[in-house]
Amino acid sequence: DPDACALSVRLSAGESAALIDALMPAHHSPSLLSTTELGLVAERIELSSTSHWNGRLLGETCMRTETGVSIVAVLRRAEAIPSPAPDFRLAGGDTLIVIGTREGVESAATILG
Repeated sequence: DPDACALSVRLSAGESAALIDALMPAHHSPSLLSTTELGLVAERIELSSTSHWNGRLLGETCMRTETGVSIVAVLRRAEAIPSPAPDFRLAGGDTLIVIGTREGVESAATILG
C-alpha cells in the first residue's frame, strides 16, 4: 500500500527546526533552496526566453569563472539534468539550480538575465 507508513523517525526540537528550515527557508527569496553557516546558498534561477543565453552553451556563460557559482542541475519541463556539461545547450524556461555565495548567486542571476 503506497499510503502506508513504512518508517517513522522521532526528531529532537533542533532536528525538527533544521528540517523545517531546509524545506521552507525563512529567507526572503522564493527561489532559495537552502543556506548554510558556511555562507553558501542554493537557489533556482529561471532563464527567460528573452535571455541572451537562450540557445547558447552553458560553458559560454563562464559562470564559475565569473561568479564562483556552480550550476549543479537544470530543470526542464518535467526532467532534471544533474551536473550539466559545458556543452549543454540552455533554453528559455530552464530553471538552473546554482550553489555559491549570496553575492555570487546574485551576480549569476544578473548575468543570466
